[in-house]
Amino acid sequence: MTTLLRIPPFHRSIPVLARRCGPTPPPFPVAESERAQLAGQIRRERVGGSFWAPRPEHVRPILVVLSGKGRERRHVAALLEQVLAAHDARDVLLVRRGPCRPTAALARRLGIAHVPWERDPHALLDGAVRVYADAVGDIVRLTALRGVPAILFGPGGMLDDQGEAPFLRADVLADILDRTAYHSPFTSAPIPCAEAIALLADWRRTIAVNRQVGACLGMSRWKRRRIADFLATAPGAPPFLQDFRPGLPGAVAVWATRQPPGLEQAARACGTPVWRVEDGFVRSIGLGSALMPPSSITIDTRGIYYDPARESDLEHILATAAFPPALRARAARLVDSLVRLGISKYGATRADHAAESWDTGGRRTILVPGQVADDQSVRCGGGRIGGNLELLQAVRDHNPDAFIVYRPHPDVEATHRLGHMDDSLVMRLADRIDRGGAILDTIARVDEVHTLTSLAGFEALMRGRRVVTYGVPFYAGWGLTVDLGDVPARRTRRLSLEDLVAGVLILFPRYLDPLTRLPCGPEILIDRLQTPDLWRPTPWMRALAVQTALRKAWARLRTVRAA
Repeated sequence: MTTLLRIPPFHRSIPVLARRCGPTPPPFPVAESERAQLAGQIRRERVGGSFWAPRPEHVRPILVVLSGKGRERRHVAALLEQVLAAHDARDVLLVRRGPCRPTAALARRLGIAHVPWERDPHALLDGAVRVYADAVGDIVRLTALRGVPAILFGPGGMLDDQGEAPFLRADVLADILDRTAYHSPFTSAPIPCAEAIALLADWRRTIAVNRQVGACLGMSRWKRRRIADFLATAPGAPPFLQDFRPGLPGAVAVWATRQPPGLEQAARACGTPVWRVEDGFVRSIGLGSALMPPSSITIDTRGIYYDPARESDLEHILATAAFPPALRARAARLVDSLVRLGISKYGATRADHAAESWDTGGRRTILVPGQVADDQSVRCGGGRIGGNLELLQAVRDHNPDAFIVYRPHPDVEATHRLGHMDDSLVMRLADRIDRGGAILDTIARVDEVHTLTSLAGFEALMRGRRVVTYGVPFYAGWGLTVDLGDVPARRTRRLSLEDLVAGVLILFPRYLDPLTRLPCGPEILIDRLQTPDLWRPTPWMRALAVQTALRKAWARLRTVRAA
């Protein structure tokens, strides 16, 4: 008999969550007073069995579950006739393992409904008042946990109603709590049953949202496998399209910076929701411009987090979500890990040389992180500031006596994106240009960070620095920053740092373990970032990155020549 609590088939090779203990007791014994609570948790979270399967086409109060293989058709009919002798055929639903066509024919002949075997057992049991079965499988065990009577067929007919006997429910609890040990699918370390249930509940919610996606659009080919893992429906994933098609069975998920012109209008005309996908805030080791697939993404059903013109899912979370003490404590631990390990959006940083000293003359030090000129966050959230030069000028105007450090964006330095400024121009307004090393090391050396919309401002907040915003980044307007940009009036809620981190890094993004390819929490990804071997680019990735860089450089050269 398979274990009741198991991992959905996100892909072909998945780790094991539960194993039979044998004579050895499980590492986390459950007290008698907690057993009913765990049974209730399984019912509430609707996990156990094939909970990822599609919802059934029909539900009825009387459920007949026949899982036996090779049972003769006349014997199955005899069993069903016993059920129909006690219940109206209109109340009976048959769930039978095996080919669907013979079952459908038998159901039609008897005047009862039927559904295929691969259906969500929790949905099947909704409204069920009695279950008949030929074996103790997933549905019978879940029936017992619900307290619904279960009747087992024996070789010569029906056995007694065991759903009313306490030993069947107790036996199910003994099976999942006393005879089964649970292991983290990410580390293989033993975990309590309650943690396994919580993990499955998270995955159920993820699958339910993923099934609302009808197709993906604007996804680069090199990242499609990773996006398919993020949007897995267990099994399968939404298709990837080149162009929008009317009549999709759900929302179209589009990479926000590659959204085709006219998509919103065409989708609105068809009644198709548009969901925007972007990189998460703790992404990977390596840049997206170097074709390193993301291990974190954001999916926004309202707008996009860097465009303050309308409320995004992230802004909605920050404005309305509850932040209970346990979530705040988790956020505080997350901040501690990120700061202690030196983790930013593009992985862990390790200083390989002593930092060069700055002669600040005792002045207040300000970091101004450069941004990509055509970045969507600059276009949408930059407000009255038109780019890096205007930002530097504004910072100097507001801080004439400060020691200003300007740090060019890495994508700009790698010639992949626009926004380059000559050093001589920068040094008219700044006191130093900071290159090389990690931006987190620079943040640690300054008093303040002044930024347009850069994520560096959020990372500076987590490191206790004063942050001044000149545009409208997602972290502005919540009482934690000095805002010189036009922050929307709707942002009125005051948040603590833990609240902000909980919304930005826990509630909003999705994370994927690059080793197991399973959905995970930020803590797992942070652990994986400590293993550089997981992030080594393949020869194909290196070749494609060079090809992409050359193509972009050639396109820029043609633009300059044309001008």
